[in-house]
Amino acid sequence: MPAFRYEHLADGNGTNASAVIEAPDRASAVRLLRTRGITPIKVEAISSREARKAQAQESSRAVFETPAKAGEPAQRVRGRMSKTELSTFVRELSTAVQAGLPLVQALKTIQRQIKAPGQKAVVGAIVHEVEHGKSLGDACAKVGKPFGELTVSLIRAGEASGRLGEILEQTANLLDRELKLRRTLINGSIYPLILFLLIASAIGVIAGYIVPRIIRGMQGKLSEAQLPMPTRAVLLVGDVVTGYWWAIGLGIALFVLAIQQAYRSPASRLSIDRGLLKVPVLGLVLRDIAVARFTRTLGTLVNAGLPALTALRITKSTLVNKAMEGVVEEVCEQVASGKTIADPMERSGYFPSLLTQIIGLGEKSGRLPQMLQQAAGVFEDRTENSMKLLTSLFPIVMVLIAAVVVAFVMTAVLLPIMQLQDLVGT
Repeated sequence: MPAFRYEHLADGNGTNASAVIEAPDRASAVRLLRTRGITPIKVEAISSREARKAQAQESSRAVFETPAKAGEPAQRVRGRMSKTELSTFVRELSTAVQAGLPLVQALKTIQRQIKAPGQKAVVGAIVHEVEHGKSLGDACAKVGKPFGELTVSLIRAGEASGRLGEILEQTANLLDRELKLRRTLINGSIYPLILFLLIASAIGVIAGYIVPRIIRGMQGKLSEAQLPMPTRAVLLVGDVVTGYWWAIGLGIALFVLAIQQAYRSPASRLSIDRGLLKVPVLGLVLRDIAVARFTRTLGTLVNAGLPALTALRITKSTLVNKAMEGVVEEVCEQVASGKTIADPMERSGYFPSLLTQIIGLGEKSGRLPQMLQQAAGVFEDRTENSMKLLTSLFPIVMVLIAAVVVAFVMTAVLLPIMQLQDLVGT
């Protein structure tokens, strides 16, 4: 594509800056610059060699720079933006673009309102790239985190279709739902985790320290051979906890490291993920989470105008579970050969029949984006219900386990006392 070098005002002090932009012709280049909020002073055609040289020089410049104060040199910093800040930024940009603001002006307005230095640097890097001829999607891709493949693909689709403001709003909604799902998972896990730690600590203290001291006071009157089996078991646990606590800690650390190594191996990760899906209740929750995320993301991408095959390949990484990712990979192969999405998903057994029926109906009726968006709401509600089920069952299971352990410990204490009473009676 032909390239054009243009000059524009870089700031309010009359300083000029030049950059390169690609367009079919000079008029198209001027129109494209105006849509980005850039008023060019001069636009001239250049050769492809000059364009490559200019782009190489531009790429060597720092993009993560904070604005320097008057009289101070610019400082290079690596900007950071959290998921929450990303969602807010995309929504504000969507509002500004839909209000009719040119892209560069909208970006600069948002940048001025940002207080966090890291986030300000990221937005400044995007402004820098867009001012120098890159599209918003390419600028976000060059900045990198937190702009992942999903966000960049949606932005590029919005630019290509001329619906940038609308698709930015859809992207913000998707990011908000992802954050809501993550908060639901975290909030649902806090109470069971605290309960587990409290019960484990209480049982450890009782079985490891308190009960052995009580029982050892009876060993002068009863030989070790005369002690009941539960009592000897509790004493053994107490000896292990007090004498080999370092080995227990080392064993837990090695177990965690082994799990991490297994997750790095594709074959082991696939086996673990398949096994997790078969665990009662937990497998249902994991599947519902993956399906809700998959449905919402795929619906947003297809609604943005991306081809179904491209949307599936991008959505695959959102599943997290390798077993389900393998199914989507097979679906991609089927779609590439001209077949439907629903059939291979239904044969896998990992996706609910309701989802495959909705996708099949959407493909036949030509309303796949709308059907996916409706299905996403259903499966997000199902995920919340599954999380409530898990968080309600886990405390009950923990209390039952604690009751069994406490009953065993009490038996270990009471049996030697009863034996002593029998000896005194005789």
